[in-house]
Amino acid sequence: MFGMTQRLLLKLPPEIAHEVAILGLRLFGDLPGPVRPHTAGKRTLFGCEFANPIGLAAGLDKDAKAVAGLARLGFGFVEVGTVTPRAQPGNPQPRLFRLPEHQALINRMGFNNQGVAAMVRRLDTLRAREQIAGTVIGVNLGKNKDTPLVDAAADYTTCMEQLHTLADYFTLNLSSPNTPGLRQLQHGAELSKLLNQVKEMQQRLAFGGAITPLLLKVAPDLDDEDIERIAEQLVTHELEGLIATNTTLDRALVGSHPLSEQSGGLSGGPLTAASRAVVQKFRRILPNELPVIGVGGVGSVDDAQNLLDAGADLLQIYTSFIYKGPKLVRQLTRSVS
Repeated sequence: MFGMTQRLLLKLPPEIAHEVAILGLRLFGDLPGPVRPHTAGKRTLFGCEFANPIGLAAGLDKDAKAVAGLARLGFGFVEVGTVTPRAQPGNPQPRLFRLPEHQALINRMGFNNQGVAAMVRRLDTLRAREQIAGTVIGVNLGKNKDTPLVDAAADYTTCMEQLHTLADYFTLNLSSPNTPGLRQLQHGAELSKLLNQVKEMQQRLAFGGAITPLLLKVAPDLDDEDIERIAEQLVTHELEGLIATNTTLDRALVGSHPLSEQSGGLSGGPLTAASRAVVQKFRRILPNELPVIGVGGVGSVDDAQNLLDAGADLLQIYTSFIYKGPKLVRQLTRSVS
């Protein structure tokens, strides 16, 4: 059933296919019975118990509409968002493009989402029903497009304040290329200032000594000096983890494709080597106890194992899931530990 559905979805325009898929996953999640993810490779990281090391990256379920359905497919964890304090439409369409020859996507979505209040309502309902008790839920946080960079931290802390009882962890998305100026926050004094403010909020929201872990998601387009400085900030500010990597602006591996000139972030197969290299460099620098989630170009069991061997503690997929569907989730959760 899933295979035929996948083929039909790939015949639709990308954004329509996305909406149809989210609707189908919502219905799938409403089926009776508890969600039981595959439990090969159980591990505990930053206080969360992961049934398996395979997760869904942020960007697919932006508004937490399909969490139960995604969990039912077997993911060990699902990251929803990116969510911003206020609803926003994102960038003008078309803004999502398939490059099937490369098993890749280009997107310039621009954090389109219904806002944090809508996500709170949905996650609160899911938690109350205990539908997803065995699946770790992360929330990817962003800033509204019209929020000045100097005030960006307030957008992240606003979302934290409203979601901290519902999220198992937070991801600070400072690396999307589709919000003007956002990547500047990955560097230097701007990064330090933002991390100070979000860590202060994290401590303020701690209940009974328990905090909601904070992870930082970085771009693949970093040089060695960038990586060293970001790693230093992660340790200095005592973040609980790192996600490497987001989409890339590099078109070197898809340069001949007719869609390669489309602006936005490139994801999927072309990132396999780059994301592995970034994970490996961070792993060499960071303390062993600081977890790294590897994402980017994981399209097979071999890709997954190579990224784990490079130093990732957990993995996320997105683009390969678009092309290969639930079959890939089954393969990875049953073969990778």
